Amino acid sequence: MRRISKLTRVAVGVASLALAATACGGTSTDNGGSDSETKEKLGLAIAYDIGGKGDQSFNDAAYSGLEKAKKEFGYKTADVEPTEGETDADKQQRLESLAKQGYNPVIGIGFVYGPAMEAAAAKYPKTTFGIVDSVVEADNVASLVFAEEQASYLAGVAAAKATKSNTVGFVGGVDIPLIHKFEAGYKQGVADTNPKVKVVSQYLTQTAEEGGFSSPDKGKAAAEGQIEKKADVLYQAAGLSGQGVIEAAAKAKVWAIGVDSDQYNQAALASYKNYILTSALKDVGGAVYSLAKSVEDGKPLTGVQTFDLKVNGVGLAESNPEFAKIAGLSDAVAKAKEEIIDGTIKVKTE
Repeated sequence: MRRISKLTRVAVGVASLALAATACGGTSTDNGGSDSETKEKLGLAIAYDIGGKGDQSFNDAAYSGLEKAKKEFGYKTADVEPTEGETDADKQQRLESLAKQGYNPVIGIGFVYGPAMEAAAAKYPKTTFGIVDSVVEADNVASLVFAEEQASYLAGVAAAKATKSNTVGFVGGVDIPLIHKFEAGYKQGVADTNPKVKVVSQYLTQTAEEGGFSSPDKGKAAAEGQIEKKADVLYQAAGLSGQGVIEAAAKAKVWAIGVDSDQYNQAALASYKNYILTSALKDVGGAVYSLAKSVEDGKPLTGVQTFDLKVNGVGLAESNPEFAKIAGLSDAVAKAKEEIIDGTIKVKTE
């Protein structure tokens, strides 16, 4: 029977993204089928999702958790980039190489690591693995999942309060169930707040391999199309592609809503920050750190670990001073959050 551990949530603030990357793991194919020994103290290793480090969103949030663990536990860490057009076998080799070198835990950042992690975890049963945004059934794997729909509902409340045209937009990176959760929560939040507001939705690609999470130009083009349809608040759940949405919104002087990290505070997006109303937060960094700490404490988390509004695993940023100036916005978001937590509001995932 799969063991479900009770979540011990450790909050992590967004770390400085200017810090230098640590050494990467190798790509050895000699996996040997058992955990290796090392004299060096090796700790957390993460393998990035599509878009890699520097996306100002999902992957960078994971890196903030790695940096916190490195600083607190004083061990060597590794963060490894994906390669273009890679296969599940490539991902499996990456995870196995990190485990073979002695890194523990080893975390795959993104659902794309599912098949690879299942295979790697079986070969290295003494290593704790983690996967973000997917569930892998194994005794030594922690599945780090989030209630994205709840944060997106709050984003929908914000959009409905901020719009002047009564048309808002949603740009999803890839047409998959994970991103459907973002869209569903957003649409419900908009409708519950103001049923007169129309939501225009678009997905950039059908598969991740087509660049839906890694193509700012695609995001920019989609946003420009929605702006032409009078959308004046654009919510993007598109990874690196979302930077193009934010750029287009800023150029048109309409609102953008960020995702995963507080994108108002991201240095790389500073020139657009005045048009980033808020961001739907997803504490990937907190999840990464929580798993690292559990291993360091000798009590590795395993099974499904759910990060939702109740544990502040998701939320909505209020960093932009303009957020508080929009009539009724802060109160509406606070009320919605309370009602989601107490069960009065049931947020859809489709």
